[in-house]
Amino acid sequence: MDAFTTATAAEREVHTQAGCVRGGSCDARGVLAFKGIPYAAPPVGPLRWCAPQPPAPWDGVRDALTFGAGCLSALENDQRPGPRDEDCLYLNVWTAAKHADEKRPVMVWIHGGGFQFGSSANPATDGGALAAKGAVVVSFNYRLGILGFLAHPDLDREAPSGNYGLQDQLMALRWVKANIAGFGGDPDNVTLFGESAGAMAVGVLMASPLAHGLFHKAIGQSGAFWDGKHGPMQSFEEARARGLAFARQQGNGSIAALRAMPADQLNAAAPWSFRTSPVVTAFSPSIDHHVVPDVPARRFLRGEQMHIPLLAGWNAAEEFPFTSQSLPDQSARAFLTAVEEMFGKEHMADLLKVYPAATDAEAKASAAALTGDYVVGEQCWQWLRLHRRGGRAPVYGYHFSYTSPYTPIASHVTEIPFVFGTLTPQQVIGSTTLPADEDRALARTLMDYWVNFAAHGDPNGSGLPPWPAYDETDVVQILDKAIEARPNPQAARFRFLDRFRQDGVLPLRWREVA
Repeated sequence: MDAFTTATAAEREVHTQAGCVRGGSCDARGVLAFKGIPYAAPPVGPLRWCAPQPPAPWDGVRDALTFGAGCLSALENDQRPGPRDEDCLYLNVWTAAKHADEKRPVMVWIHGGGFQFGSSANPATDGGALAAKGAVVVSFNYRLGILGFLAHPDLDREAPSGNYGLQDQLMALRWVKANIAGFGGDPDNVTLFGESAGAMAVGVLMASPLAHGLFHKAIGQSGAFWDGKHGPMQSFEEARARGLAFARQQGNGSIAALRAMPADQLNAAAPWSFRTSPVVTAFSPSIDHHVVPDVPARRFLRGEQMHIPLLAGWNAAEEFPFTSQSLPDQSARAFLTAVEEMFGKEHMADLLKVYPAATDAEAKASAAALTGDYVVGEQCWQWLRLHRRGGRAPVYGYHFSYTSPYTPIASHVTEIPFVFGTLTPQQVIGSTTLPADEDRALARTLMDYWVNFAAHGDPNGSGLPPWPAYDETDVVQILDKAIEARPNPQAARFRFLDRFRQDGVLPLRWREVA
């Protein structure tokens, strides 16, 4: 059965529940791209701070040739290109399927950005190369910052407030379930994958009862629970107190007045920067007792998450973009004072075994390592361990440490162009060096691992270095020039941090530490 109605020799049309969409030209790999498909009604006017609603149906054929506008960014002085608008709930599909009955594995990408910035139009996350490998790839925008995560008691009289951005993600997954078969995808074989805040969203949704049945495998790149140095995500009470305080700052303070404010003005009144953690200093996910019933790590600890195959890991230099959130490191003395305040004098001997500070240089390196651990690494490790404890689904862990002239630092986000095979400039680390053959070879390997996992729940396949399932030995796949399974190189540091979790939760008092 044909998946597509032929429009021209190089274009195709697909029927969705809301109407027919026409994709762009078929590329040399046989991949069709459909961009800017509305998966929800514009969240504007009275729909600002409402659960996403179905898109209005349309007659005729809608061109799906360009990305929809990205959602408004809360990042201060965000220079990322592309149009942004409050009307931003659009998704994109890449497929090489020729027939609707092909049932290709579906990979749904959630972009990162601290729930404050980012969009599905990032050239690094173009889904064409993964689609050429056999997957149907979907990416989408979701509401960010104050427009995505304002909580307020007045809004709770309408419906549970605070996690509209997460509800958008659920809506996109419902769209996939209802429509992806028309693009040659299998709605019963959906892998949700993301990086940074996108990976946090994957972990949060695995722990959400509202997501059950919407995806069947999970991949988390450099993120897990939306917790860390500042403890768990904001509580119901904290999120609503933040919302009330913001409303009062705007004068009238009513939700009606806030809904009447121009979106750009409202968004500009709630900026965020990398100087602070968005977990507790920005409008971001909270425990709303609706989408998020409890601290996600605690849900995993109790075995209340979705028991589906998981592949997750972290990078060797996660700290690179987050050094402004490090403990004081201008001298060994300053670092020692800060860590003693954070961890307690009684733990200093053990701390210095894993984060040494005998010299100023050593203290600076330890401060950086600690930042990467408490912002990203330790929670990824916890995700692997806690999900494996249930023993009801396979788990695979990785440690990305690859460097080259193209990627001189294995920083946060540097694995993304390899996973998507785009090999776009590594701007986060300031590298403009073009990729070489060794970079292209690694990209092919990572794409094969990711697509194999999406298809079968196991990254292994013909011609690939063996990747063992994660178990109590704490062996992870080292993704470097030599790809091999080895003991977790950061295990001792993570075990030290793990002792401070109580019932899955990191200390709230850490929020007060510099």
